[in-house]
Amino acid sequence: MRRLGILGAVVVSMVVLAGCAAGGDTYATEQAGFFSGVWHGWIAPFALIGHLFDDQIRIYETNNTGIWYDVGFYISVISGFGSLSLRRRKPAKKAKSSDRGG
Repeated sequence: MRRLGILGAVVVSMVVLAGCAAGGDTYATEQAGFFSGVWHGWIAPFALIGHLFDDQIRIYETNNTGIWYDVGFYISVISGFGSLSLRRRKPAKKAKSSDRGG
């Protein structure tokens, strides 16, 4: 029962985040700026999953302000996904046979 609740929470979260994804009518009249780029970079994995089910969902907003949108997008993608490697445990170094006195 607990797993079903967790699965339901994940599905609802994905739907909510996909609603804020790039593409669609949100930026039909105005261009996406720096902070929109940051947001789209953070939700890029969820938008990719959403795009599998709905062609209207995009990862990257094409109607943007240019370099500032790109900077925000790439900063958030790098900080979001690049920081994952900092959290991983580094493998323990194996002791050499000469270190053990053998």
